[in-house]
Amino acid sequence: MLPVSMQERIEQVAQASEPGLQMYLPLVLLFVLALGFAVLSVLLGPLVGPSRYNKAKLSAYECGIEPSPQPVVGGGRMPVAYYITAMLFILFDIEMVFLYPFAVSADVLGMFGLVEIVLFIATVGFAYAYVWRRGGLDWN
Repeated sequence: MLPVSMQERIEQVAQASEPGLQMYLPLVLLFVLALGFAVLSVLLGPLVGPSRYNKAKLSAYECGIEPSPQPVVGGGRMPVAYYITAMLFILFDIEMVFLYPFAVSADVLGMFGLVEIVLFIATVGFAYAYVWRRGGLDWN
């Protein structure tokens, strides 16, 4: 048997840990509610939605124009510049996502945070200069 002081300490730790888990109960309930809504929407959609289909409803709609088998621009191929622009946008947009936490907690991070964010911006700056020199930002 444990000494009384040790047993009391174990009970105190057990009691202290219980309220910590209750703090996450609303978040867990929110996830369960969101998952339930998503599953319910997927399962009830076909049951409640319209069930009379015809050729016009199943065909693709492109602004009232009959769809063509191939795009007019590029003879059926999309120019690579669109994809490069999209990738560059995502790259530099994600950079901003990493800068927001620093902006919020800059005073707490102090000099360490400042050095880290300067190194991060320098790295992204080198990537930007590389893309610029390679002509990735030139729109042909």
